[in-house]
Amino acid sequence: MTEPASSAPALAARRAGQGDSAASGPRPAPGPAERAGAVIPGAGPAAGPGERATVRLRADAPEEPLRYAPEWLRLRESADAAARAVDALSALRARLASAPPHGGLVVHDLGCGTGSMGRWLAPRLDGPQHWILHDRDPYLLHFAAAGAARTAADGSGVTVETRRGDLARLTPDALSGASLVTASALLDVLTRADVAALAAACAGARCPALLTLSVAGRVDLAPADPLDAEITEAFNAHQRRNGLLGPDAAAVAAEEFAAHGVVVEVHPSPWRLGPDERELTAQWLRGRVAAAVEQRPGLGPRADRWLAERLAACAAGELHAVVHHDDLLALPPIEDAGDAV
Repeated sequence: MTEPASSAPALAARRAGQGDSAASGPRPAPGPAERAGAVIPGAGPAAGPGERATVRLRADAPEEPLRYAPEWLRLRESADAAARAVDALSALRARLASAPPHGGLVVHDLGCGTGSMGRWLAPRLDGPQHWILHDRDPYLLHFAAAGAARTAADGSGVTVETRRGDLARLTPDALSGASLVTASALLDVLTRADVAALAAACAGARCPALLTLSVAGRVDLAPADPLDAEITEAFNAHQRRNGLLGPDAAAVAAEEFAAHGVVVEVHPSPWRLGPDERELTAQWLRGRVAAAVEQRPGLGPRADRWLAERLAACAAGELHAVVHHDDLLALPPIEDAGDAV
């Protein structure tokens, strides 16, 4: 996917997903050491020694620096914004307008990273809003709060607060009073148990959820190459390591929400990368190969050749990529929604 999945606690925000190695032009194909050190597998550039993904998903994960390079998040923000499904947003607006909450919307943004979801969504919703930004990384929470949207679609005010904590501890009580739960590039770096807990928390709080940009496991590259399918297969296997959902995320989430009587809509939200996104595409390619080779080391020499050729085509403006994602909208039944929606 566009997000890393090298360990159970990894959340790339995604960021793949989620740097100091940001050159977009052609360069020699990386060897194994460079692949391991220059990128976060499956995502983009690493920020440096000791840095890692943003949200710890397990309470027993060891304490260590929790910083994800904002550069990767900056690179992908415009592609994310262009990809998110307008149909899901229309349905969400209709639901929120059907029973507007007293005092305005309260939105929980899970794994917020630098806050791109809020910057995209808050100006597209009417009425006063209060955003609660959740992440394990205080560094990214600072960026998210500082760069948050301040005005809703109708000119109403938007306020924010930050909460550092574990998604694994999310409960219906934590979402008490919530109007909406959002997340971006999150589901695919969770396990089924994590998603089940998230669905139960949202259903228990009778709160809609808009969960965007889950990797779908499909990539279309033009021009095509005979190795494309093998790289994709190895990458998808890497995404599923340690029990993570990877490309199965949207389907599993739909099942878990439906088990609580929640109506689920799944909408395609592909990245469409061309000459105007060369820097992002180059970093995405490097991360994709790093993950594929980590999963299947025997791919190494052929993958290095593939990457070098792809980077050259990217730098020349000749490479186009469609990276498929899914957006999931979960709506509790109207009769059960109460004052929460």
